Amino acid sequence: MNLNGKQLTFRKQRFTLRPYRILILLAAVLGGFFILRGLETQKIKPLFSPTPFPTRTSSSYAEEGNTFFIAGDLNAAITAYQEAVKIDPTNGDLAAELARIQTYSSASLTSDAEKKNRLEEALATINKGKEVAPDNSMVLAVRAFVLDWYSNPTLVGAEESEKLLLEANQEAVSAIQLDNQNTLALAYYAEILNDQQNWLQAEQYIQQALQRDPTIMDVHRVNALIQETLSNYGLAIESYKRAAEITPNLTFLYINIGVNYRQLEQYEMALSYFAKAADINETLQVNDPIPYLAIGRTYAQMGEFFVASRNVMKALQLNPTNSDVYGQIGVIYFKARNYEGAIPALKCAVEGCTAAESCEVRQCDSTVDQAVEIQGLPLSNSTLEYYLYYSSALAGMHRSNDDYCTIAKDILKQLRENFSAEPVVMQLVQTNEEICGFTSQ
Repeated sequence: MNLNGKQLTFRKQRFTLRPYRILILLAAVLGGFFILRGLETQKIKPLFSPTPFPTRTSSSYAEEGNTFFIAGDLNAAITAYQEAVKIDPTNGDLAAELARIQTYSSASLTSDAEKKNRLEEALATINKGKEVAPDNSMVLAVRAFVLDWYSNPTLVGAEESEKLLLEANQEAVSAIQLDNQNTLALAYYAEILNDQQNWLQAEQYIQQALQRDPTIMDVHRVNALIQETLSNYGLAIESYKRAAEITPNLTFLYINIGVNYRQLEQYEMALSYFAKAADINETLQVNDPIPYLAIGRTYAQMGEFFVASRNVMKALQLNPTNSDVYGQIGVIYFKARNYEGAIPALKCAVEGCTAAESCEVRQCDSTVDQAVEIQGLPLSNSTLEYYLYYSSALAGMHRSNDDYCTIAKDILKQLRENFSAEPVVMQLVQTNEEICGFTSQ
């Protein structure tokens, strides 16, 4: 054995363990013990082990949203798409689809305030979409669609309506320039032209859209709207039915079909489609008063006021906080010459009313039913009839020992200030002023 001349030594070496090393070793031992205990009790998961709930992707939420939309549950569809957008905020297509559904969902809201709020949500969504995808044709097309629906003069006023329509027109044109194969852009452009009263151009563009892709619900809906505007109610019904075949659970399509049948005075057909909308909502457990309001209006138009009031009362039970529904039941009571019932209902719609007063209108059980205070609706084109019928009921039921005409005076003043250019309105105002003994202003 060659040890290279090195001499081995067997002298015992002295080993010193410093106190801080002892502490480090103890900490490592204790740490390892707790880790082992955590693994045994599953309080600590092994590294790289799968999470108990897989992380969902934006496409997963989008697919869920599409499913809900087809099923007719638009609120659930909105929620799903909102989650998708949170995960992928730079995806303009997701924002566009969310805004599209938000816009369509406004058709199931009854009051101006609710519609405006929902459309403002849609506009905020699509504005963010445009920020992240300014050259996305679908984003611009949907933004045109949102602006068009938001431009309702009742919601924003006549002057603002024209500005919004012009902006919508420009967005639709830009969308088509970016992608001349975008069928939705063509359809929305036709809808905007229709609202701008350019009916010839509107028909030309919607026919292009129909030829390009007849499988899209929006295309048939817009065609139906244009035909309805032109009083071609039969053609409008056909197009709405085609749209409903593509998306069979969107209740607003059935409401539109019923409205057109009502225009043709085919009341039984109208009622059957309103009932179908109500059945879909019941299946989805959606508390939407609109089908029952439509049924009530139809029966009122037929002169069957008792059945009409029962259906509007059903709408009120579904949505007891909605001022507009109180107004509609008040109108039906007035037309049925039930003026005593009309006054408290119309008061809730016009002035607002206490929880006790709203409960009186709903004929509710105060020990079970929700007690709600109702806010009055401002005077507008959509609430005009509530103000007219309210002032007429107050004037007609006035007696020397009540304050009905005092209340009516303020209502009539508002009507004069806001609708002085409307001869029919002014004639009714003057008649009610004469009944109450007021001097015309």
